[in-house]
Amino acid sequence: MNIKSEEKEYRLDPLKWLVVIALIVAGVVGNSHFSAESLLYRVLGLLVLAVLACFVAYHTAKGASLWALVQGSMVELRKVVWPSRQETNQTTLIVVAVVIVMSIILWLLDTFLGWIASSIIG
Repeated sequence: MNIKSEEKEYRLDPLKWLVVIALIVAGVVGNSHFSAESLLYRVLGLLVLAVLACFVAYHTAKGASLWALVQGSMVELRKVVWPSRQETNQTTLIVVAVVIVMSIILWLLDTFLGWIASSIIG
């Protein structure tokens, strides 16, 4: 019984996606059409249309799975152990030092190869 209700719930997904596309097109056309109006009103209109489009998209199968993915990623983000400020500074300084050393090595190699090329060419 549960499977049938889910199938019926998402049966109108193509129509919902058409509504989402229509809302986006309405926002683009409306923003162009009302270009003489204040920017504040156009931004508010676009925000309202964006919220409506997100609301309609959320009620589709792909929208629900996207929301589940976002919630899962937020849970995983809370599990991350972030480095302390001292660790971040130390790592940054090590990276800068390695970049400087490698640039000096490459500069010396380039100078040496240039000297060899100029001595061969004459």
